[in-house]
Amino acid sequence: MQKPQQQQLKVELKEPESEGIYANLAMIVHSPSEIIIDFARITPGVPKARVYSRIIMTPQHAKMLLKTLQDNLKKYEDKFGEIKIYGAPDNKNIGFSRPGEGGEGDS
Repeated sequence: MQKPQQQQLKVELKEPESEGIYANLAMIVHSPSEIIIDFARITPGVPKARVYSRIIMTPQHAKMLLKTLQDNLKKYEDKFGEIKIYGAPDNKNIGFSRPGEGGEGDS
């Protein structure tokens, strides 16, 4: 039996995207067929946040992203030490949160 041949994927990264976007807030909502992640930036003392990027994916792709992030964070911590998370905002809907902490997509 022949092994399936792996295909080379060429990824194009243009100038604006290569600079990246800083986000310190992620809001996640979902339906049975989609996971939507809005990446925004908040500034202390300013009651408004601006969304800079919206990513829409299938639940299967979101789970694959989660596993890939977990794997990469483990590799990072193995190399640089544990990533510490200090404190938690009073409003659980602001900033990045874990499932069950009252974020947008929790229900």
